[in-house]
Amino acid sequence: MLKRFFVVFLFCCATCGFAQQLGEKNKDSTNVAKDSIKKVEFLKNIGNGFLPFNYFNLDLRYLVKFNQFEGFRTGLGGETNNRFSNRYRLNGYLVYGFKDKRYKYKIGGGFRVNETSNTWVNLSYTDDLQETGSSSFLTDKRFFTFFEPRLLNIDLFHRHITKSISLEHKVSNHLLSETQIATSKINPTYFYNFILDDRVFNTFDLSTAKLSLQWSPFSTFKIIDDKVATVKDGYPKFTLQFTQGFRSILGSDFNFSKLDFRTIQQFNHKNDSKTKITLVAGIAGGETPLTHLYHAYPNNIRKETILQRFSVAGLNSFETMFFNEFFSDKFSTLQVKHTFKAFNISERFKPQLVLISRYAAGTMRSIDRHQGVSFNTLEHVYSESGLEINKLLFGFGLSFAYRYGGYHLPNLEDNMAFKFTFNISL
Repeated sequence: MLKRFFVVFLFCCATCGFAQQLGEKNKDSTNVAKDSIKKVEFLKNIGNGFLPFNYFNLDLRYLVKFNQFEGFRTGLGGETNNRFSNRYRLNGYLVYGFKDKRYKYKIGGGFRVNETSNTWVNLSYTDDLQETGSSSFLTDKRFFTFFEPRLLNIDLFHRHITKSISLEHKVSNHLLSETQIATSKINPTYFYNFILDDRVFNTFDLSTAKLSLQWSPFSTFKIIDDKVATVKDGYPKFTLQFTQGFRSILGSDFNFSKLDFRTIQQFNHKNDSKTKITLVAGIAGGETPLTHLYHAYPNNIRKETILQRFSVAGLNSFETMFFNEFFSDKFSTLQVKHTFKAFNISERFKPQLVLISRYAAGTMRSIDRHQGVSFNTLEHVYSESGLEINKLLFGFGLSFAYRYGGYHLPNLEDNMAFKFTFNISL
């Protein structure tokens, strides 16, 4: 527990240091206005996870992290900015895990084909770790938090060496697309065998093609400085991604297909409260190894008492679901989050109450193919509900969640999760 508090304290100190910028006094009104614009731009970059320099933006995601496999993970990364070039970009990172004693890195770059449609061709080479059962959408905007709560307790990773080429293209202001072709060498860091046609695979090669679409039909856009900027986020939003694995192409071992879907709906009420509903679903067919199947984003560690399990609540994770407890090849999750208007107790003390309910269901075909990892399936609906009281002190708050329904556990305490939250905005 002390280790987790130390990690959180370290992140808070680092981010607070980055977020501060000293102003100068006794300037005329013109300089004050210029400095104000610079400060806004600086804080915008910091909020997006970058520390800007002249031709290069330092990526704050790679400075310090912690997980159960690597221990502390630290390094440097970043990307070139518009001062370097409007047509070309370079990006990459180099990090080191102190527990597994390995370097990980990525080298990438891209060039713009068409400015009007913001069409880019990107290439990359990556040697890193990825959480088994995790999935993401190519079209997701860069998402940055000062620290990632779930990452602290993840222990099931697979190493991948991936070469990829992708094409970003804005079909319209409301529809974004990205296509990627990649080859990967997968090596689980844990004992795992995938049984297929009387063959046993503990490492394998994959060749995949992905198509991702993000549709925001109700968002409002405006031309600012000759660029399209989002003026208002409209809901609902939809994201769809198709993945195809090809067997025997460039040495690939498996043939499989995946279809992932997400929709987000948000209702903004007149009393400054809001209700957010998120539906995520995925289906994998064919010869899909566990590394590329689905978990439901669990965030609970296996300790005996509720105090030993005390950690940090995630943003969209199941707080009472234990890590590696469930895997699925067909799953769906539904999350409903209602955020009340902040309590205006004083100028500096404005806590906020959030009510949350989460549900998950899934199945697994050919479960005997996966050997070496013990897990359950989600044929019955998994349910948890709880609350958060955020921004109690320096961005910290508290959360409580309770597990009930089809996967309620015999020991009452095992169904409870008591954690703290961390929310800060620039």
